[in-house]
Amino acid sequence: MKEGKGEGRTEGIRGLALWTVGPATAVLVVLFLLPLAIVGGYALSSAGSQGEPALPATFANFVRSFDPLYLGILVRSVRLAFICTLICLVVGFPLAWILRGMGTPARHLALLAFILPSWTNLLVKNYAWIVLLRQEGVVNSALLRLGVIGEPLPLLFNEGAVLVGLVHTFLPFMVLPLYSSLEKLDPALLDAARDLGAGRWARLRKVVLPQCAPGAVAGAILVFIPTLGSFVTPDLLGGARGMMVGNLIQNQMLVARDWPFGSALSIWLIAASLGMILLAGRLTGRGDTSRPGRASWLP
Repeated sequence: MKEGKGEGRTEGIRGLALWTVGPATAVLVVLFLLPLAIVGGYALSSAGSQGEPALPATFANFVRSFDPLYLGILVRSVRLAFICTLICLVVGFPLAWILRGMGTPARHLALLAFILPSWTNLLVKNYAWIVLLRQEGVVNSALLRLGVIGEPLPLLFNEGAVLVGLVHTFLPFMVLPLYSSLEKLDPALLDAARDLGAGRWARLRKVVLPQCAPGAVAGAILVFIPTLGSFVTPDLLGGARGMMVGNLIQNQMLVARDWPFGSALSIWLIAASLGMILLAGRLTGRGDTSRPGRASWLP
C-alpha cells in the first residue's frame, strides 16, 4: 500500500512538473524556435521575381554574405558593439559604485534618473543628439564662441556620433546589473581586506571585481546584443559611414526586397549573439568560486 501511495505521489509530481514546464516550452517553440526555423528556411531558398523565397534550395545566400563588402559591415558592427560595451563598462562601474555609496533617498532618486531616460523614445533621443552635434548645433556653436575652433567640426554622420548615441541608449543596461552586484557586496569583506593590509587597488582587484563580475557579464550581454542589431541610431547619426548589419538587413528586407539574403544575414547576426552569450556563460562559470574545482577568473 505504501509503495502504491509513493508511486501515486511521484506521478502527481511528474504531472505538476509537466504543467509547469509545458507553457514555457510552448512559448519557447512559438516565439523563438518556430520564427528561427522560418528565417533559416528563407535563408536556404532562392529569391523569386518579387524577392520572395522560392525553390530550389541553395546555400548561395550564405556564400554571398562572405563578399568583402558585407563582411566589412559585419566586422564593423561587431567592432562598434564591442567598443560600446567596453565604454559602458568603464563608465558604468564608477556610476554603480557611487550609487552603492549613496543614502537611501538619494539612491532612489538617482536610480529614477537613470531609468526615466530609457523610457524616452529612441527617435527623440537620436534627434536630440542631431541638434547637439550638427554643424550649427550647440557643441560647435559653443566651441566657436569660445574661440577653441575656427570652423565647425564634423561631429555628425560618422562612427563617433554612432558610438555616442549607442552609449547614451544602452548605458543604463550596464549600470543596473553592476549596481545589483555591488549592492550585495558585504562591507565586512572590504574591512577584512583593509585590516589585512590590502591597499585600495588590491581591495578593488581581489574583492570588488570578483564580486561584481556576474553583473558585468550580464550587463555586457544586455549591451552587446542589442547594439549589434541596432539600425535606428546608426541610420540617423552615422548615415552611410555608420552603417551596421542591422541597417543592411533592413535594406535587404524593405528596400531591395531580397528576403532570402536578408534572412542569411540575420542568421549570422543570431550566431554572433549566441556566441556572445556562450562566451559570457563560460566566463560566469569560471568566475563561480563557490563550486568545487572552480577557480576565479581574476588572478
